[in-house]
Formats: sequence, structure tokens, C-alpha cells
Amino acid sequence: MRRWTGRMGLGSDQTMPFTSATRIITGCAKSFRLRNRKTIMIEMNRREMLQASLGTAAAAALGTQLSAQEPSSQRWKLITFTKFLQPLSYEEMADAVAEIGFDGIEAPIRIGGHIEPENVADELPKFVAALKKRGLTIDILTSSINSVDSPNAEQTLKVAKELGIPRYRMSYYKYDLKKPVTRQLREAGAQLKDLVAMNQEIGIQAVYQNHSGSRYMGAPIWDMMHLVRQYDPQHVAMAFDIGHARVEGNTSWPIQWNLVQSHLGSVYIKDFTGNGGKPAWCSITEGELPDEFFTRLKASDYAGPISLHVEYLHGLKGDEMVQKNLAAMKRDLAHLKKRLA
Repeated sequence: MRRWTGRMGLGSDQTMPFTSATRIITGCAKSFRLRNRKTIMIEMNRREMLQASLGTAAAAALGTQLSAQEPSSQRWKLITFTKFLQPLSYEEMADAVAEIGFDGIEAPIRIGGHIEPENVADELPKFVAALKKRGLTIDILTSSINSVDSPNAEQTLKVAKELGIPRYRMSYYKYDLKKPVTRQLREAGAQLKDLVAMNQEIGIQAVYQNHSGSRYMGAPIWDMMHLVRQYDPQHVAMAFDIGHARVEGNTSWPIQWNLVQSHLGSVYIKDFTGNGGKPAWCSITEGELPDEFFTRLKASDYAGPISLHVEYLHGLKGDEMVQKNLAAMKRDLAHLKKRLA
């Protein structure tokens, strides 16, 4: 396994804890106020300082935690996973997504996706340009990357960063249940450590989606969060998928939701009926997604992207697949907006 050896202010094997950085900043701020208390009478609060330095939009783009009291249209960017729109050209996809009313997309830039990893340098700028013409952005790049050795990983992330894409979804780590789980967690942790170092050097955030199933690391969330929590959430965070969390957690999903709050980089919306280990994925207008989830989401400090996944129309190909998925996206987005209101 290749070790990431890029130049980093703390060294490739070190990561400054988020709390330590906060203490340093807070200490400096207090010292400044003491020296200037006769002339400075107004103290900016934490949110005002963030807005002044980064701007509200940039803070949201990084999944920064802002006030839970802001209107939903300002707090979250509503985006959609475009896996089933791949037959369309970049321009056609941009037109269709903009017409429905999304703010951006989650784009599969991976093996078998819109763009293959080896073609990123040539094709991704064209894709971003087509979206920009319609006022859209790629807010999450879905990748085949889970280590520094993944195909074309470094170039893909550098190009994405240059184009203003703030985060990418990692590929999964998977368990071999014939081997001890704890040992496999350590091995995945070593890969993640080097990947986080590369993310820090490039300036991009990785998000890891929880996916149901006995082979997926992160299915119960506790295991993956044990690895992720060691690092600054600017460099690696969780993509909380409420659909998969409910498949695995049933009534205990609020525990997992609580667990990821310190490292919440994106939220995925999907729904199902039934379960028994084999959920029937369906439209969020027809499933069992509880009101409690939206209540907790609105009460939280989360202000990053919310990605709507339409992955329940099976056996379709070509134009029929595209048209039926676009219709489903439109219907489900309208329903999602109502539940977020």
C-alpha cells in the first residue's frame, strides 16, 4: 500500500485535532479582546465570524454547521444522484435537472459512471461548464476511491478541487466474514489515514456512505465512525443515508444519527417498504420514512447538501429509463421540499 507523502504542515502522519485548533483560535480571540477592550465594544459571535471570513455560501458548500433556524432554502442545497441519467449528454442532463428544480447534482465520476477515472482531466471540465450554464454545481463527486492507490485517485481529486467540487463520496470498504472484523477495521484504518492526508494536502473532503448489508463496512455506522472520528471533518466525514440506516437500525436509527453529528458531510434521502433484510426501495411519496427524521434534521445544525436518490425503477434502459427517472425525481423533489418546510 502506497503511503501519501505530500507536503503537509503537520506531517503526513499527523492531524491536528479539530478541538485543538478551536482552542488555539479561541485563545487568540480572547487575547485580542483583552488588549483592545477599550476600543472594541462589539464581539462577533461564532457564526458572524464564519460568515465574514468564508461567506454563508462557502460555509454551506463545505457542509459547515450553521444555525438550525435558517429557512430550508438557505440551509441546504437539494441535489440528486444522476446515475440513471447517464445516456444524456452533459448539456441535456444539465437542462433536465435544472428544469426539475434541483440546486446541483451528485455525479458518478467512477468506473462505469458519467466519466471514467482516466478521462477526468479532459471530460470533467466540460461537464462542470455545462452545469454552470444552467446555474448548477457538482456538490458530491461519487468516486471509485477508497485509498491513495485507487485508479487515478490523486489526479481526479486535484481536478475536482480546481473545478470547485468540494467533496467526493468514497468507494466502500468490505468485510470478509471469514476473517476477524477488528483486524479488517485496522487495515481499513491504515488506508483511510493515508487518504485523509492526501485530502488535506489537496483541500477536499471525503464522505463515506453507510450502506446496508453484512459485507459493507459502515452498515452499522459505529464501525466506520470509529475510524472517521479520529480526523478533522473537513477532510473526511459521513454521508448519512437514512434509508440504509433504517434498514440496519430499524427503530434505533436516531442513535446513529446522533453519532455522526460531529462528522456529518452529507445527507442521503431514500425510502422503502417492508424489510426482512430485503427492503423494497420505493418513492419517498410511498415509503415509511418517519416524520421524526425530518424533525431531527431541521432541529440539527447541519447545513450541507441533501442528496435525493431515486433507485427503485428497475429493468429500464435507454430513453425509457431516463424519462421515468426524471418524472420520479420531479415528484420526489416536490415531496421532499414539503417535508423540509
